[in-house]
Amino acid sequence: MEHAQTSPEQPTGEETGTTAARPRAGRRTVLLIAGAAVLGVLAGTVTGYAIQYHREPTPLPPLAQQKIDQPKPQAPNESTSARSINANRWYKTDDDLVKTLIEAPSGVEVRYRGTESPDAFSADFYAEPGSGLGSQLRYDIRRIARLNWAQDDRNFVTIRLFQYKDRSGADSYQHAHSYMPRKDHAGNEGKDLPGVPAEYGHLWVDSAQHEREGYLPTKSARVVARRGDIVMEVSYMNNRGVIDENDIVEIAERQWERL
Repeated sequence: MEHAQTSPEQPTGEETGTTAARPRAGRRTVLLIAGAAVLGVLAGTVTGYAIQYHREPTPLPPLAQQKIDQPKPQAPNESTSARSINANRWYKTDDDLVKTLIEAPSGVEVRYRGTESPDAFSADFYAEPGSGLGSQLRYDIRRIARLNWAQDDRNFVTIRLFQYKDRSGADSYQHAHSYMPRKDHAGNEGKDLPGVPAEYGHLWVDSAQHEREGYLPTKSARVVARRGDIVMEVSYMNNRGVIDENDIVEIAERQWERL
């Protein structure tokens, strides 16, 4: 009888086997519960989307301000313009480009103020007008505004504003002045225009006078600058061979501020 008794501190083989199996069963139970939870969430999400898909759209709540003030569209007649008809799609540069030109200084003789056609500009500006006009058409020129004045029959100023279809055309014309450093033009690399980012504006003043037999000596300066789809070009010529750089810089700064 004493040998048949089992120590209470030593479990029997059956009890040991049962105790060892419990951790594995517990892990399986946890995994099954977790899997069921994931499937439940997915099923609920799919069901929610299915229900929402078949529902009628819910109208949005009314705005606090029912009517927003906007320019009313107008039918064309003698009192309307392109600007009034397209008031909601109008940009500053879509207005009359001539209005963007500066006013000529008092005391000068204004010789022209208005629009200029691309072919008239090409005939006046390029040594080969046909090739020059072809370039302007490739740049998608839209319109040109021009202002000319003379002062004391010595100083002659021309301001042109070129507007292109987009910025790429304006950029192409701005950088189409690689000939300026040549001796028959400015004869130097020029300099940055004060107050304008270096990549958008440049100034050239002739290094020497230009002389021709039977003519007065001349000296010129030029500014080319771009803002958006518009390029401004200011030409300043003196027929006594004297240029004050500050004069053209002042004109260019005034015109730049108008763009």
